[in-house]
Amino acid sequence: MYNKILVAIDLSGDSHKVITTAVRLAEDPAKLFLVHVVEPVAAAYSMDLYAVNINELHEEAIAFAAERLKAIAKEEGLQEDQTYTLPGSPAAEVPNLAMEIDADAIVIGSHGHSGWKALIGSTAMKLLHHARCDVLTVHVCCD
Repeated sequence: MYNKILVAIDLSGDSHKVITTAVRLAEDPAKLFLVHVVEPVAAAYSMDLYAVNINELHEEAIAFAAERLKAIAKEEGLQEDQTYTLPGSPAAEVPNLAMEIDADAIVIGSHGHSGWKALIGSTAMKLLHHARCDVLTVHVCCD
């Protein structure tokens, strides 16, 4: 059904469920590409963090995420060149990458918490507004 599927994961334990769904959709692992977007480190911490080198922390976070993503890809039978680790905002970077690699679908996990977020999830909801291809959200929240 799809020629190229971009699977956006958060590197949590829920990532396997998202990837498994994408594998069933693709029927061919060569059609799958994994992406993880590392948000700026400063966004996750209070102003006290400015006493340390934020750029260094951010680079370390990207390197750690890239290694973790490669390990997940290997576990799933995917090649290293099927992975992307990007800095920025997932809602912007995932659709941009999808266009760049000419993906015709994006698969993303959704935790959903309250209001509209309960239906889709805040990152997935934002991503929907930027995507130029089909987007499948996989419900990963526990009961």
